[in-house]
Amino acid sequence: MSAETPRRIIVLRHAKADWPNGVDDHERPLADRGRHQAPDAGRWMADSGINPDFVLCSTALRTRETWKLAAHELPKRARRTVYEDRIYEASPGEIIAVLQEVPEEYADVVLVGHNPGVLGLTQVLAGDEGDRDALERLRLGGFPTAAIAVLSFSGSWKGVEPGVAELVSYHTPQD
Repeated sequence: MSAETPRRIIVLRHAKADWPNGVDDHERPLADRGRHQAPDAGRWMADSGINPDFVLCSTALRTRETWKLAAHELPKRARRTVYEDRIYEASPGEIIAVLQEVPEEYADVVLVGHNPGVLGLTQVLAGDEGDRDALERLRLGGFPTAAIAVLSFSGSWKGVEPGVAELVSYHTPQD
């Protein structure tokens, strides 16, 4: 793929998690509502023509469960899934550093993570560029559980930096 290949970053926040007593935050499972949200997110991606080549998923239990349930709804499996500890509790800058390591052969990447990192990442990468309605909804509504932001850019993964992308679409479970 050339450095000018169109690319997409599909940012998925984990579905609604439970807060069981005595469980470390990293090991929190999905709540019943989350077990319904995650497949819905996968169906929305499939209906939107999103079928990622590569997945970067936080190692937290709730993100892994979200991706497993969402991925089951896609027409085919991603060629590669990486469970990345650096996404857990990551800042937008830390997530950008992880994205810059994506092999150039991949065009569509799903990133499954947590707030506030996923909201900040989406805002930093898109700035004011993209679909006006999606930008406004993101600004007003934040990034609820199982929300999805689709960002597009042209260039190398190594060139991912603030302002490089535009927000193409934004979906929440309430849509």
